[in-house]
Formats: sequence, structure tokens, C-alpha cells
Amino acid sequence: MIHHTEELISAEDRAALDVLHARGYQAADIQALARDQEPFAVRVPRRRAALAPGLVLQERTEDLGDGAFTNVFTLTCDLDQVAAAVITAADGFHLRTLIPATALAAVSGSFSFISDDPAYQPAEPCLDFACREGHVVSLPTSTKPAFLVHRGVPSIRNLRAAGTLHAAGRTYRWIGSKERAHGRREAGELTVYGAANCRIRYTDDPRTGFARDVDQAANSTPPDPSVTDHLVTWSPTRGHRVTSVHPGGGTDLFAGSFVLRAETGTTPNLREGTQIEITRIGGLDAQQLDCGISIGPSVFDAAAGRTSPYGACLGKSPFRDVRTARTLVGLSGRRLTFQIFDGAPLTQTFRGITPEETAALCAAAGLDPRTVYHLDGGGSSKVAFTKNTDPQVLGSLHYLKWPHSPDHPFRWQGLDGRLLHSAFTLRSHQPGGDQ
Repeated sequence: MIHHTEELISAEDRAALDVLHARGYQAADIQALARDQEPFAVRVPRRRAALAPGLVLQERTEDLGDGAFTNVFTLTCDLDQVAAAVITAADGFHLRTLIPATALAAVSGSFSFISDDPAYQPAEPCLDFACREGHVVSLPTSTKPAFLVHRGVPSIRNLRAAGTLHAAGRTYRWIGSKERAHGRREAGELTVYGAANCRIRYTDDPRTGFARDVDQAANSTPPDPSVTDHLVTWSPTRGHRVTSVHPGGGTDLFAGSFVLRAETGTTPNLREGTQIEITRIGGLDAQQLDCGISIGPSVFDAAAGRTSPYGACLGKSPFRDVRTARTLVGLSGRRLTFQIFDGAPLTQTFRGITPEETAALCAAAGLDPRTVYHLDGGGSSKVAFTKNTDPQVLGSLHYLKWPHSPDHPFRWQGLDGRLLHSAFTLRSHQPGGDQ
């Protein structure tokens, strides 16, 4: 039986090598890619392809000095001809599965919870704000930039972590827990906690180098005898409802969509089963939001180190002064642009770019770093598109699925990439200009 399993694993590796060789990556051993990714340090030729009216994909190599380089994939969208949307899913998906049935092209989304412990995951993995198919499913703990489609119009704006909700015949104000640290609590105001309050920890691992998880015992709202927590869980059929009540706090941050904290005795009608209706968020009518997610800092802010809202819930900051693959989004008028700066971490010359290099390259391309924003980078950086009716992918082709036990191999998963919880989709407007 063991011999048969080894044959299956070997056959899978051989099939993966065939795919890589056909794409020009001369890898000799899939398992060795966990230690050495030099086969992916291949420069791309300069190319331009019109994927559809108003949708253009460009590829080029950008030299960084001392032999280092990054491959740049730029997707430019004319919003008069292309409809842009954000899709999110709690159970996750692979980017190329969206092509071509859902979209002409898709780009990996924004920051979500990532852990190597499959047994303990949040009910809502999108960190901070997420609006799914017209429903605000999670509230922000901190004011951050967000990509929104509001009344059918895409925009990028700073979304304040504050708003109102309706419950049990009464309207309540709410504010993000990380905003609370900057001011005193107002009477009757609710405080929002969520998965973005978690703290990722790193431990050494002999095969993968490190493993990420959270301490489940400590992953809860702060205890406070003067407050009561209300765990709120969203479902497509029932919307938001209070699913449990916790006097004194200490509520598991991953157990529901978010937690509403109130001073004990100020919310007598909030009890298990109470329906919650989000009415306003960051000054916007929540009922007019089509979709959206919190995104990363502007390129300017990341280069300047203004990234405090993105710390503990992402573990090691992706905005440190190190080279890594990065994904950007920018919106200027009716032109929406995505850029992927590709790289593989276990190479000498092809690791990606630093935040400072990102700002410099944006400025050199005539883009204002204050109006271009980071999306999830690293192994998540990927674009998928349709070419001659076939789904294609670019970015993070070095990606390996890590083994969860000592007797399992690494699996090459470069075409699928990391399991995502959000993505941007782009499709042609339907006849008559409808989206």
C-alpha cells in the first residue's frame, strides 16, 4: 500500500513538471521547490493583449538593479465598457475557477485571515469590512481604505469604522474597536470586534520553515465586568442575528461574523435571536452597497510605514522593507488598473519588490502613489483571464501547498494558487450598458 501511494505522489509530481516545462520553467524536482525556486526566475517578454473591448493585459520585466528584477502584469479596464465587482466567500475559492463562466478576467483580492491550522478558522475570514452580493456581512474594526461598488459605481475611499444599525426597534451607533482606543466610549454606542482583532503567531517548522496560527485560548474579546458581548452571525437566509450573549466579554473572535459590545444594561432588548440590520457604514447607506472589501494602505503610506491598522492580524507585516510579490489597485476617473509585481521568495534575483520600490515604480509610470493601493500580495498575487476561450493565469506559479503531516509531500499548486476569500471580477457590460 505504501509503494502504491509513493507511485501516485511521483506521478502527480511528474504531471506538474510537465506543465511547468511547457511554460518554460525548467524545474527538476517538485519537492526541491520548497527550498529553491530559482527555476521561476525567468524574465517575460514585453507583450500586450486586448482581452475584450476596454480590457487590456500587458506584461513586462522591470529591472531593479544588481541583477534583480520583477515581472509586471498590468490589467487596465475602461469602466465604460467593463463592469468591475468584488466577490467574497467564507469557504474560499481558486481564482481560475471564476474564468470564463463568471468573468473575462479576475484578480486576487484583499487581505483575509491566513493560518496553517485548518481546525481553527474564523466564520468570516475577510478582515474588517466585506459586502457580499448587496449584504454587509462584516463590519470594520479600524478605518481603512475600501474598494466599493455603491449604487453601481466603483470607488476607492477611506471607509470610517463607524455607523448605525437597527435592532429590536431601536437604532444604535457603532464604532470599530481599534477606533475606540482613540476616544472615550459614548453612552449607548456599540463597539465592534471581529477576526481582524486576532494576533497571528509564528513558530518554527522543520519542513516548511514556519507555521502560522493563533492561540485559540487567547483569541477573544478583552474581559470586562462592565460590558456584555453579543455575538452576531450572518447567513444568506436569515441575515444577521445575535447567536449568543456573553456578559463580561471573553467572546471567541472567530465564532461569528462580528461581536457587538455594549455597556451592561444599555441594550436590554439585544438577546439571542435578535435580528440585526446594518443601516449605515462610514457615512454610506448600507442598503445601497452592491459589494466591497477593506483593502490595504496606499502605496505612499506603505512606503512611509503608515500601516499600523494592518499589524497583528497579518502576522509579519507585508509592508516591511523586504522584496515580495505585490498586487496593486488604482482608480482614476473611469480607468481601473490592477498591477502584479511577481516574485518567488526562494530565489536570489526574483523576489518581488519593496514598498519603497513600489512607490518609485508607480511614480515612474505616472501614477500617484497616494491613489494606488495594496491588495493581498505574496503567494496570493495572481491574475486569471480568458485567452482563446481557455482560462489562463499569471503570478505566483511557484506556489506550493504545504503538507499537514510529516508523511505528506508538498503539492505544486501554481495554477490554482492559494485558496482565496475575495477577488475582483471583470466582465463586459451587457448590451444596452447594463452591468
